[in-house]
Amino acid sequence: MTNTLARIKKAGKNFEIIVDMNNALKFKKGEISFIEAEGDRIFTDSKKGFVASNSDLENAFGTTDTNEIIKEIVKNGEVLLTQEHRDAEQEKKFKQVVDFLTRNSVDSQTGNPHTAERIKNALEQAHVNIKNVPIENQIKEIVEAISKIIPIRLETKRVKINIPAIYTGKVYGTINQYKEEEKWLNDGSLEVIVAVPSGMIMDFYDKINSVTHGGALTEEIKEEENE
Repeated sequence: MTNTLARIKKAGKNFEIIVDMNNALKFKKGEISFIEAEGDRIFTDSKKGFVASNSDLENAFGTTDTNEIIKEIVKNGEVLLTQEHRDAEQEKKFKQVVDFLTRNSVDSQTGNPHTAERIKNALEQAHVNIKNVPIENQIKEIVEAISKIIPIRLETKRVKINIPAIYTGKVYGTINQYKEEEKWLNDGSLEVIVAVPSGMIMDFYDKINSVTHGGALTEEIKEEENE
């Protein structure tokens, strides 16, 4: 059990609670529905032992119900992470990137797959900063960085998508990072060609279908069509 602080600023005041870090993170992600703080106390400064008054709580949270306030602080505030936890999360994300590139990239000169060890060494030599965001949001810049160390290209699937006008605004952010070509049609619909890493294609389809409620038409472009 690792205790840490969860904190939030509301109505111009800081509010802090002492919680179990792992439980707090699980609660924040919606994995558990109950969270408690040490002593059920809400502080304005935990180091000095200053406990928030009922009037401060009422003014900031609209209630003095400790359980509800603890939930709000953890859910909407900041949970401070230990260095050990941050290091473990960074190592986990690094491994995810290595695994992804091992499965979805090849040597751009030979067409052969790279080994996990070669990918790992290239990431380290290029001093790649792997962020705590989904892999798809950073994979392009990661590949650009390590391409200076090893010849590498992502294996992708090219897809033509026709998106009805009513959904173009909602779906544009999802397709933009993969977009190769786009064509706006007279009826306001959008036709795009995207190149999506092979390992992400099913998730990509799921996102498109979810946003457009199945209204988008997709057609995979075979290699021979592009030769």
